[in-house]
Amino acid sequence: MFSSHAIKPALSLIGVGLLALVTSACSHNPIQTQNKTQVVQVHAVSAQGIGEAIGTVTFEDTAKGLKITPKLSQLTQGAHGFHIHEKGSCEPAEKDGVMQAALAAGGHFNPEGAPNHGTPNTGHLGDLPVLQVDAAGNASTPVIAPRLTLEMIQGLSIMVHAGGDNYSDHPKPLGGGGERVACGVISSTK
Repeated sequence: MFSSHAIKPALSLIGVGLLALVTSACSHNPIQTQNKTQVVQVHAVSAQGIGEAIGTVTFEDTAKGLKITPKLSQLTQGAHGFHIHEKGSCEPAEKDGVMQAALAAGGHFNPEGAPNHGTPNTGHLGDLPVLQVDAAGNASTPVIAPRLTLEMIQGLSIMVHAGGDNYSDHPKPLGGGGERVACGVISSTK
């Protein structure tokens, strides 16, 4: 027969063990409903290199996709092409013997091999809604990239182009945004 004095310590040890197991499981499996965010500094870019900081872009996972909130200044008024690019660099690079702003960022993020530039729902994964800049040169309106997550864009870059974006390759390639004017590297959070 077991005495009640022997059972109580054994039950206490089992309780402590279960508590440790539950605590360990919770610490390794955080609650999935918490939104993850990341803030990236954005700089003006030119063929000569990376210039001054012009603000930030905040990325946040949401139920509708990746929310991208700019806090940018010193841009020209109007619509600007806004994209995730495939490489984590904002350095200039040479193409056809000419240095070009932020060319080291590569093209639009397109791991699925979409054949054409398009909308955030149909084109390259890096095709984002147009960035709207007000009369004072500021951009602060959030956009949603429905097919992206924060994890997918780690190590890539965010790019602002000089012109707008018609979500097509016609009459000009890649929406007609043209020259790259601002860029930020999305450094890995891991």
